[in-house]
Amino acid sequence: MGGDKADFLEAYKNALEDYLADSGEAALHRAYEFGRQAIASDISLLDLIDIHHEAFSALLAEDVVWQDDVAPQVGAAGRFLTESLSPFHMFHLRNQEANAALRRMNDMLEDEAQRVAHALHDQAATLLATVYLDLAELAREMPEHGHERMDRITAHLDQIREQLRRLSHEVRPPILDTLGLVPALQFLADGIEKRTGLVVTVEGSIDRDLPQSVKTTVYRVVQEALINVTRHAQATRASVRVWEEKRTLNCTVRDNGKGFDRSAVKGRCAERGLGLIGMEERIRALHGTLEITSARGQGTTVCISLPQTTGVNANEITEDSSG
Repeated sequence: MGGDKADFLEAYKNALEDYLADSGEAALHRAYEFGRQAIASDISLLDLIDIHHEAFSALLAEDVVWQDDVAPQVGAAGRFLTESLSPFHMFHLRNQEANAALRRMNDMLEDEAQRVAHALHDQAATLLATVYLDLAELAREMPEHGHERMDRITAHLDQIREQLRRLSHEVRPPILDTLGLVPALQFLADGIEKRTGLVVTVEGSIDRDLPQSVKTTVYRVVQEALINVTRHAQATRASVRVWEEKRTLNCTVRDNGKGFDRSAVKGRCAERGLGLIGMEERIRALHGTLEITSARGQGTTVCISLPQTTGVNANEITEDSSG
């Protein structure tokens, strides 16, 4: 923190000295404000404890407020520190509430995705079956020279049916539940490659069960990252790698595209788009980290890390990692 820490330390020391002198509520309230200021200034809880220790030690050395019995002063200093730490507690509670809200929102989105997948797979398939029947009836009434055209129309319908099947599975892939994360990512990569021509390779394996929330989150973030590659990166190749290390699930998505200036884009919310924001919020809801590195002409790498204990509860479905 450099000079900022020195200034903060001096102000904290003066406020602590005032409180030790009269132990009034107004002086104690200043401790709470220091806690809020620390959070706003990215001063960690441990840093604040170190600052308190330095301030307390300096007042002891200066022998300014100390009398014959130091014990009451030590107790008062402890109360001042406790009050300065209380904003961290409130921030932690609010963060927990925000993460819970994000998880509920993601659950709602998954429910909606399942509804859309059902509509794509079942309802669209029913309509297509009707079209097939009508075409077959029409073909029987057409002269022989019209059958070639009907065959071309039927071939186009076959392509649409296959695309709808793949899209419905990508929106909410059953394979994610039945075979696991890596096979689902491979299915996703195959579909994107067939639709866009982007060559996507998937490598890695998972040797343990994963909570449903973890594998769904990783799948969604990888899905969004690959969509961004196809839309913006002008890339020809992308790779997805999944591995676990020290009970942390890691995943990277790399492309050989044009890259971008990360600092310039991050400051403009409109250019970041809802995709990047959604990726960050999904990961944050599970106490994970998302890091995006990029440079113009050097492609982009998305790195995901999720603790495997995150989001687990007794009722949560786990993954069959046999895939």
